[in-house]
Amino acid sequence: MAQYMLLVYQEEVGPAEQAEREREMPMFVELHRSLREAGLLVGVQRLHSTESATSVRVRAGETEITDGPFAVTKEVLAGYYILDCADLDEALKHAARVPAARYGTVEVRPMMPADEWLRVSREAGADLPDEAVRDMA
Repeated sequence: MAQYMLLVYQEEVGPAEQAEREREMPMFVELHRSLREAGLLVGVQRLHSTESATSVRVRAGETEITDGPFAVTKEVLAGYYILDCADLDEALKHAARVPAARYGTVEVRPMMPADEWLRVSREAGADLPDEAVRDMA
């Protein structure tokens, strides 16, 4: 048995189209429930938009912090960390400690808790019971 990370990439869209996507939440709840029941789901998390991203690079010993995602076409996703930090400043401090920040980029983005994901979907019109939050985390 091996673990795999499924990275979901999608275009960020305007509020109307995003609300349409949020109404698909019951399908996500069912997918997560079935994966969990099959013993396959280790964890699932939705990220906030790229507008919330902060990127950290260390060059010649100097830490550079940039608001937003940083993408260079030659850079590819090589791994990830999930840290439980008190705030963004603490997360940025640890991001600068990652050795790959010296030659690559560490993008720091807050994760969206399951209850917030559920609330956002409900606000967009998804009909979900309270217990659905168990299937989102």
